[in-house]
Amino acid sequence: MSLRHAVLGLLADRSGSGYDLLRTFQSSLANVWPATQSQLYTELNRLADAGLVAVTAEGPRGRKEYAITDAGRTELHHWLLEVEPERQRRSESLLRVFFLDQVTPEQGRTYLEREGRAAAAAHQGMRELAERIDADPDPLAVYGRLALEWGLRFTRMQQEWAQWAAEQITERGPQPQVRPPGH
Repeated sequence: MSLRHAVLGLLADRSGSGYDLLRTFQSSLANVWPATQSQLYTELNRLADAGLVAVTAEGPRGRKEYAITDAGRTELHHWLLEVEPERQRRSESLLRVFFLDQVTPEQGRTYLEREGRAAAAAHQGMRELAERIDADPDPLAVYGRLALEWGLRFTRMQQEWAQWAAEQITERGPQPQVRPPGH
């Protein structure tokens, strides 16, 4: 349901074509809620059918410009203020940690170090994005910066945790031999 609200949020500030929305989406919202081109265009059609957005202009090659309607703005405000967000608790990365005793300590450390490198790469990408949007006074950039700061802090924590966890495995010392599958 949040793709619907992401599109409404983008249209709340300015009208735009599907292409315009996709570009904005890819440069900002995709960091927290990724969507493909086909998902975005499908959602625009659903929103138009529901009366939450309207086509305000049509151009060459089937280009349509969309604007949020009053009903769309009401739906966006309802979602922002009255609907509790889903707080995901699932993490495949952490689920694997529970079972690292099924591999050798070296394999466990390697896994955790790889997780740390992935978090470092994500952190670096977010830092580069932060440098590009810091001076932008556009509301999407200002509030997007708040979400980006969460991502920066979260990826930094992931890096620190992965290093700490790998050290815990090292300090634990040798463990009984792990049986490979089929034995």
